[in-house]
Amino acid sequence: MSDDVRTPTGAGPTEDLGELREQALKRLKDKRGLMAHVLSYVMVNLLLVAVWYATGHHFFWPLFPLFGWGIGLVFHAWDVLRPEPRPDQVEAEMERLRRHNRHA
Repeated sequence: MSDDVRTPTGAGPTEDLGELREQALKRLKDKRGLMAHVLSYVMVNLLLVAVWYATGHHFFWPLFPLFGWGIGLVFHAWDVLRPEPRPDQVEAEMERLRRHNRHA
């Protein structure tokens, strides 16, 4: 087994473990924040549906906050759960930026 610690971007063996730890902590905090967002979405919207039901349940007005807030929740989930770019994607983007900066 090697002592060579590499990040997903392919950094060398002297990559700072503190930086990797910070990245891991940020990901865990982001996931915790997403779970808090999901919980608040469910609890608040359940309360709104209960109010709607208790007040005669005519037009289903909780649809508006369910849909509006739901859009924000989907974007939050996408931001937290989407996969990290692969090293080849990072390299391709770096090359595109190099070409763009040479012509600017």
